[in-house]
Amino acid sequence: MKVEGFVAKLRAAETIGELFKILQENGAPIVEFDCQKFLIVVEGDFEGREFWTEINGEKANQILGDAMLNSSSFPFKCKKPYTGGNVIFVSFDDIEVERFLVAYRDPDYGLFYLIENREAKEITGEEYEKLKEEMPEFHVKGMSDEELAGMGAFFG
Repeated sequence: MKVEGFVAKLRAAETIGELFKILQENGAPIVEFDCQKFLIVVEGDFEGREFWTEINGEKANQILGDAMLNSSSFPFKCKKPYTGGNVIFVSFDDIEVERFLVAYRDPDYGLFYLIENREAKEITGEEYEKLKEEMPEFHVKGMSDEELAGMGAFFG
């Protein structure tokens, strides 16, 4: 599968539940494109109802920080008005830990995964809550100080 095809499938979702089901049916939280594995992060809202991805119990966009600059991000809109978000592809080559948790969440529902050695295993919400305390700190390679300074000079 190609990135464009993956993003196009997300556009078919009419509810957050359908979006999560599409993610799950297409291999998320880990998807492989051109022999490279990516962690899939999504965030957005359906008619004002927010959805997000957590890593080890924290919102992914906060935990990834400047590493998001090294990741590919694609906006998507869904069938209903005022629905959609962003899907972010984080290269597993940039992830510096072998074990962590991923959850796709909304205020009432979630899909939960334990990632070990680049493989995902679906777990229950209860297991997720128990395992959060055992997880090592999540680290992703960010941009070096030199790269950030170069971007600052470039963008003024």
